[in-house]
Amino acid sequence: MTTYKDAGVDRNLGDKCSEIAYAAAKKTFAGRKGMIGEPLKMEGGFTGALDMGKFLLVQNEDGVGTKIEIAQRMNRFDTLGYDLTAMVADDAVCVGAEAISISNTIDADSLSFSVIKELMEGLSKACREQKIVIPGGEIAELKGHVKGYTWNATAVGIVGKNKLIKGAGIKAGDEIIGIVSPNFRSNGFTLLRAILSKVYGKNWHLKTFRGKKWGDIALEPCIIYHAAILSLIGRFGEKARVKVKGIAHITGGGLPGNAPRMFSQKNLGVLFDRLPPPPPAMAELQRIGNVPDYEAYETWNMGVGMVLIAENTKKALELLQKAGLKASVIGRVTDTPNVIIASPHNKQKLIFKV
Repeated sequence: MTTYKDAGVDRNLGDKCSEIAYAAAKKTFAGRKGMIGEPLKMEGGFTGALDMGKFLLVQNEDGVGTKIEIAQRMNRFDTLGYDLTAMVADDAVCVGAEAISISNTIDADSLSFSVIKELMEGLSKACREQKIVIPGGEIAELKGHVKGYTWNATAVGIVGKNKLIKGAGIKAGDEIIGIVSPNFRSNGFTLLRAILSKVYGKNWHLKTFRGKKWGDIALEPCIIYHAAILSLIGRFGEKARVKVKGIAHITGGGLPGNAPRMFSQKNLGVLFDRLPPPPPAMAELQRIGNVPDYEAYETWNMGVGMVLIAENTKKALELLQKAGLKASVIGRVTDTPNVIIASPHNKQKLIFKV
């Protein structure tokens, strides 16, 4: 059996460190009380919001994580710009914000012109598609301090005060829409690498599954949901076509760790009883790594990259599908503070405390 902790990632420690960081951040809030940029308290949210008078400015950070190590193995860096954009823009849109800019930082032990060119051209293409600008960034050569490349970004977004999505009105019985993710996106790669390295050795990235190299499978880029979600809720200044009550980006922590972040109330839970099957590569990793369902659903997205709750489920599904996404009702809100997952491939019921 292989777990995320076995692979070197302590999820509980990470959560505690995040709590420490947010507690320290909240101590700064009082300094702007009554001033432009006064922050909103958004416990457990995907982004931070600042009151700019007539609108809210949001800001959040993330990176491509150890997925970049696989890019280095394959000497292929053209897809990572989509991953970086997705990680920050799809967090911003969870509160209804339109991402307007992304800045980025690259730290490297040794710079390569061709690598930087591929990274930045990929990021530029992804941002152009989403109508996001890149106002600046930083590239640092840190010989002996980092190994390979590290790539992180900050997104800045904007949302009208009357359009902020914060879970208000969500109640037991509400249907939950899941948007399909056909791949790993940019989370859980430490576990992926640990399993494949253990099974196939140091050149695991060159081994094949269903005719494709594992390295290429792992590098499949994220679908960016940002623009499609905005087609429902409207960009800044636009009217919403569908009222959305809650959105969650399924990143680190999977469905159990992220779906409850939609709720403003503490007495709600989720039953996922109509989930799609996990992507074939995830199912294969589970099999060869002997990864329990509990571990898989807390580490990978397992085929669902974003969930949302809308007042008009049918219209929301129609608009998402028109935007080119695969989406369906995958469960409902309950009045019990658990996340219950009916595993689609063995019907086992997995219960996670909220």
